Amino acid sequence: MDTMQFFIYLLICAGVTYLIRMIPFVLCRGRLENQFVRSFLFYVPYAVLGAMTFPAIFTSTGSVVSGTAGTIVALILSYRRKGLLQVAVGACAAAFLMELVQMLL
Repeated sequence: MDTMQFFIYLLICAGVTYLIRMIPFVLCRGRLENQFVRSFLFYVPYAVLGAMTFPAIFTSTGSVVSGTAGTIVALILSYRRKGLLQVAVGACAAAFLMELVQMLL
């Protein structure tokens, strides 16, 4: 791919992204009164973040087993309402320890 083709693709991607973000502002000028739509739009960022992040969790480590161990620890700690730092450190520690155990076996 040459440089000119790359910049054409980049401009097209930027234009599409901008249009997708701009259209709701143009179409919905007033406050949304529909409770269902408001609640749906409230949870969309969380759902998208989860959909993008969750598959990467299992492939970010050396094996699926250590990713799964980190995920389980993170779910348990978050269910117990621990803070974000505690959940992240616990998940990383569990994945690291599982990698060490797999290297020893």
